[in-house]
Amino acid sequence: MQVSGYCGLLLGSPIILYEIIAFVLPGLTRDERKFLGPIVLGSSVLFYLGIFFSYTVLSPAALNFFVNYADGAVESLWSIDQYFEFILVLMFSTGLSFQVPVIQLLLGQVGLVSGDQMLSIWRYVVVGAVVAAAVLTPSTDPLTQMLLAGPLLGLYLGGAWMVKLIGR
Repeated sequence: MQVSGYCGLLLGSPIILYEIIAFVLPGLTRDERKFLGPIVLGSSVLFYLGIFFSYTVLSPAALNFFVNYADGAVESLWSIDQYFEFILVLMFSTGLSFQVPVIQLLLGQVGLVSGDQMLSIWRYVVVGAVVAAAVLTPSTDPLTQMLLAGPLLGLYLGGAWMVKLIGR
């Protein structure tokens, strides 16, 4: 039941996004409407890049860890439902975590933070990326966590540089 819910959410996300935009669009000013298109496009591209990254890099590493962990001492008994739930949760959480630059650009455009402020706290962001990767990955192995923490850190720094370059 959960697998079908995740698949439905994943496949229906373009329609859900369209409905949200159709609801919000009449209340936006002309300048805000100009900004909405690139944000929606960038957000969609980053979300699907996160799903692709999860499917091609994180999932094989996590499954390899589970299969080889305590080989001979513990037998892995996965049902197809557990497997799909694991993969879909990993893909969805990675897709959401790839939204960091979009959030940064929105915060920069509103004027809450500047690119320099974002870059000045890079040490805390490194710790935050590792903690976020530990929370977002359903597996407990450090390899999968580091494989997610690296791109999260790169996305944060890239978003901070974009905010700094765009300025306000």
